[in-house]
Amino acid sequence: MSVTPATGREWHLVARPQGWPKPEDFALREVPVAEPGPGEILVRNLYMSVDPYMRGRMNDVKSYVPPFQLDQPMEGGAVGKVLVSNADGIEVGDHVLHSSGWREYAVVADKSAVKVSPETAPLPAYLGVLGMTGLTAYAGLLEVASFKEGDAVFVSGAAGAVGSQVGQIAKLKGASRVIGSAGTDEKVRLLVDEYGFDAAFNYKTGSVTEQLKEAAPDGIDVYFDNVGGDHLEAAIDRLNLHGRITVCGMIAQYNVTEPPAAPRNLGLVIGKRLRIQGMLVSDHQHLKEQFFEEVGAWVRDGELRYRETVVKGVENGVDAFLGVLRGDNIGKMIVSFED
Repeated sequence: MSVTPATGREWHLVARPQGWPKPEDFALREVPVAEPGPGEILVRNLYMSVDPYMRGRMNDVKSYVPPFQLDQPMEGGAVGKVLVSNADGIEVGDHVLHSSGWREYAVVADKSAVKVSPETAPLPAYLGVLGMTGLTAYAGLLEVASFKEGDAVFVSGAAGAVGSQVGQIAKLKGASRVIGSAGTDEKVRLLVDEYGFDAAFNYKTGSVTEQLKEAAPDGIDVYFDNVGGDHLEAAIDRLNLHGRITVCGMIAQYNVTEPPAAPRNLGLVIGKRLRIQGMLVSDHQHLKEQFFEEVGAWVRDGELRYRETVVKGVENGVDAFLGVLRGDNIGKMIVSFED
C-alpha cells in the first residue's frame, strides 16, 4: 500500500501583480500528488520560507532567476520529512532542505535536497539563521562589503532576518559602531536591547537622513542596503571616503509603479570613491562551510540571537508573504505546516 497521499494543496500564481500583490493574484489548489521516480524523493513539507525577493519573481521580466509561471506552484525554501525515497543516501524519515516550497507535498530530485538534522538545530533555523538568509548576511558583510575591524556599519531593514544578523556579525567582528533602521518603535528597541546595536531609529517617524546623521556623527564605512530609496540616499550622504555599499535588496521599490525619487546624490560616489555592489547569495556558496562553522558556534553559544515570526497553516502562506512586504515580521518569516 502506497504511503503517497492522493492529493495535497499548493499555491499558484494566477495573475501578475500590478503594484502591491493582492490575495486574488494567488490561488490555493488541491492537486494530485505524484509518485517519485528514480533518484527522487517525496517530501511532506513542515516549514516554508517567504521572502521579499519572491515579489520580483512574480513579474514576467528577465532577471537572475526565472519568473514564477502562471497556474503553476510557486517555489521557495522549505524543510520537510521524507515519505518515499528512490534516492541513494536519503532514507524515509530523513529531514531535507529544498526549494519546492509553497505546497504541502513535493517531489524533489536527490541532487536538489540537502539532509538536515533537527538534533543539530531546530528545523526552521535552516531557512533563516543557518540558511539562505544567514549566509546572505555573512557573505554580504564580510565578502561583498569587505568589512574590517573598526568599521562603522549602517543596516536598513535591520529587524528583518538578514539585517538583524548583519548588525550582530558586525559587532562580533569588531565594528566601531552599528546602526540600524526599522519601521516600529518595538523593532528599534529590539535592535538595541537584544541584538546589541549601538543605535537605531524608526524611519517612519522622521527624516532618514537627519536620523542617520544624528546616529552616526562620524559617518559610516559600510552600508548594508535592504531598502533602497531614501535609505540609500541617506547612506551615501554619511559614508566616509572609500565607503562600501552592499545592495542586498530594495524592498521600498518592489511594489512601486513609478520610478523612485531617491537617491538624488549619486554624484557623491565619485568624490568619496564609494564602492556599490549588488549581491546574490548564490555567488557565495564557497563560504558555506565557514559560515556554518562560525555562525553555528555563535548561535550555540548564545552570542548571535535570532527571532522568527511563525504563521501556521499552508492556507495562510500568502498572508505571511504579504506581511513580509508590509514589514509585519520580526526576524525570519516562516510558515509552519505542522499540526
